[in-house]
Amino acid sequence: MLQPSDPVMLHTKVQPPASTRNEVERDTVLETLPTLADRCRLLSVCAPAGFGKTTLLAQWARREQAHLAWVSLDPTDNDPARFWRYAIQALRAVLPTIAAGRVMPLLQAFPNVSVPTVIDALLNELATFAEPIVLVLDDYHVIAEQAVHDSLSYMIDYLPDNVRVAIASRTGLPFPASKWSARGERADVGALQLLFNAEEAARFYRHTAGLPLTREQIGKLLASTEGWIAGLQLVAIVLRQHRSVDAFIERFSGYHPKLSEYLLQEAFRELAPELREFVLHTSILQRMDAALCDAFTGRSDSAELLEKARSLNLFLVPLDDFGEWYRYHHLFAEFLQNELKRGDKARWKRLHGKAARLFAERGLLDEAIDHAIAAEEYALAERLLGAHIGTALERGEFSTLLRRFGALPGDPARLSPQLALLYAFLLVVTGGFDRAESLLASLEEAAAAAPADEREQLASGLFFVRANLAFAGGRFAEWYGYADRIPDMLPESAVFYNFNYNRSEPLVRRTEFGLKGALSAEVEAIALRFIGMLDARGWGDALITQYVLQSLAEGYYEWNRLEESEALLARTERVGRDRRVAGLFVPSRLTYARLRLAEGRALLAREAIEEAIETVKAWDEFGWTDPLQTFLARLDLIEGDPERAEERMALLRLSPGDKPAFDKAFGYLTLARLLERQGREDEAYRLLELLKPPSIRERCLSSMAEIAVLQALTDQRRGNRTGALRGLDDALKIARPCGYVRLFLDEGERMAELLLQYVRHRQDAAASDTETAALGYARSLIERFPGRKPAPTASASLVEPLTPSETALLDRLRQGASNKQIAKELNLTEGTVKVYLSRIYGKLGVSSRTQALLKAQELRLFV
Repeated sequence: MLQPSDPVMLHTKVQPPASTRNEVERDTVLETLPTLADRCRLLSVCAPAGFGKTTLLAQWARREQAHLAWVSLDPTDNDPARFWRYAIQALRAVLPTIAAGRVMPLLQAFPNVSVPTVIDALLNELATFAEPIVLVLDDYHVIAEQAVHDSLSYMIDYLPDNVRVAIASRTGLPFPASKWSARGERADVGALQLLFNAEEAARFYRHTAGLPLTREQIGKLLASTEGWIAGLQLVAIVLRQHRSVDAFIERFSGYHPKLSEYLLQEAFRELAPELREFVLHTSILQRMDAALCDAFTGRSDSAELLEKARSLNLFLVPLDDFGEWYRYHHLFAEFLQNELKRGDKARWKRLHGKAARLFAERGLLDEAIDHAIAAEEYALAERLLGAHIGTALERGEFSTLLRRFGALPGDPARLSPQLALLYAFLLVVTGGFDRAESLLASLEEAAAAAPADEREQLASGLFFVRANLAFAGGRFAEWYGYADRIPDMLPESAVFYNFNYNRSEPLVRRTEFGLKGALSAEVEAIALRFIGMLDARGWGDALITQYVLQSLAEGYYEWNRLEESEALLARTERVGRDRRVAGLFVPSRLTYARLRLAEGRALLAREAIEEAIETVKAWDEFGWTDPLQTFLARLDLIEGDPERAEERMALLRLSPGDKPAFDKAFGYLTLARLLERQGREDEAYRLLELLKPPSIRERCLSSMAEIAVLQALTDQRRGNRTGALRGLDDALKIARPCGYVRLFLDEGERMAELLLQYVRHRQDAAASDTETAALGYARSLIERFPGRKPAPTASASLVEPLTPSETALLDRLRQGASNKQIAKELNLTEGTVKVYLSRIYGKLGVSSRTQALLKAQELRLFV
């Protein structure tokens, strides 16, 4: 199993900065800033280091009495999934308990849905909270990832009226913001506005620094620093250590082209030797507490030294309200790190290596890996990366993983076999199919030369990654060729085969793993072959096997092959229940209930769902009760009880006025059904229209098709025949390539009548090939409804009817058998099998295995 490290959320990153007693209030600047009553979406404070950006934003948020969500960014946040995970965590902390509970599942949504879809859901929750919220993104200049910029811009575009975004950055905004300026929805603060004036400088030296300077002395310092806040603070540090205040001020007065470097050197030189050495060594730590500093420096008095640094105002920034966690101000940290690196590069690397080990001991592998890379201890970095990659993959932090793999020197093929396989898997899930193929080819060569035990483990992982490459990249032929070479027995890979692929979706077919609803005979064939090979090796209960089975069971249901679906569900229900995997168990129970409904046994369907609700509650998986309750609402509608369905939907906090997000499409599609049943067609249609764009964005065919079907039925109810036929046409064009059947049958007689209207309307009109295909598909669907005219025999559409033996042979192809396996089973040569297949292809009018399976499905040879 991918053993994730403790998925630590660093709470210090989402902790607003602690206010200090003697902090200088920036009244003059604050008066120029917008209030929350103004419709200002974005406040940006852009200035170089040391200008007080963070302090200003904290004071502004306190003045406005807003709920403050704060994220202190660092370079590791150059990953959309990681960036938004921290933003959501910060926002969740300021929301009421109920709303915060609804936001929690968003933390688990990656990587099953895209970032915009998560943002949509987040905005919906924020809009339900009437009180003002400010999201502050501090140190935004560290973000270089364009995908993060694009997603933040998207969020700002659709902010609810009660939410504001404030950004502190050393550089200008890296995304277009003129549209908000033109509408008066953006405010900016620059470096000149942030400079201290004489009154603020006097207050700083009198109350914050505790230095009784004269007006004349302050004036000289203000003139030399030009009001630069960090410069004034650095002077204070020097003066508190200096024997003669007047002598330093006179020496300091004048023009300093490298003011920051001069002052930092002065402040550093004036420190006591042990404090100077302490801050120099600990400067490489992004965050620290006394215990970590003791372990890092080998001292036992780090708490005292941290307190001394704090009392000197030595650019030590508290990260919590308890005085436990700190970091150095970036300006001071960068200076110290440059001093350390210039003075002794070997010591720099040695300290990073030590930090890597200390953070690893605490389970903070993100920091540990980055320190190991900085230390150029690549073997350690690889080992830590191998321990952490499961967590990062589960979080969807693909950009971070790609960056870290990119930081390792040399050819990826020289990595340890396990890590190289994980890198290949990462390339597959991020669409780097050619690079993955090249790496897998190198690993196959390495496996051939490896010792037996290592070769078997490597082959096991290769089998898994190759299968994922086949599904994701459509490289079926390559995988068949690879699978034919796999030995009969392989050890189960502990890394890959028990990964939980579903943490939020009620139907596996809606996930990336389930190909977002795409169905084909080729997918079925490779899935059956994959399952057969896993079963033969004793891996039948592995989660990878079970998720493939569940996805296939859902596909069989949609194809109306109900007995085959039920047979697979018996396996997934048992494993999901025994291992308490809600992401497997809930989809299995939902599909089981749909089977019972297809048989007209609504009571059994209801009992199954009610039992499933009690089961997931007993597992403390309360988030999974929502889709189960949603299905009960659908049952209420089927049984003619819309009032009860409405009560359930209200408990699920879904409203007709919502902007529906994709992660709750299952619920909103049910709400649309309820509204249509209640005669509120316009409200139903509005929901469906709003669900369309995210479904298209997520490339989820099953949602796109169901939306089109419901729009057709809604138009049919309100007498819009043209709209109904257009919606049905859209649904047929989406569904036909995948062979969807139950999508239409489950809608009952209303759909049968609409299909008949569609056929009558379209059959005499001149049409394109696509329209002709949709018309033929509509005819075939009509024949599936009970009491309708039986379908013509498949042989009528064949060049020549298949013999029973040929049909059986074709079925073996459908089950994923290779030519070699078929030859062995039938006691034939592979050449004879090829001859038989050639005859079958001729009768079907096709030229390949893939075409044959698609044609057989179209002709319903296996029904």
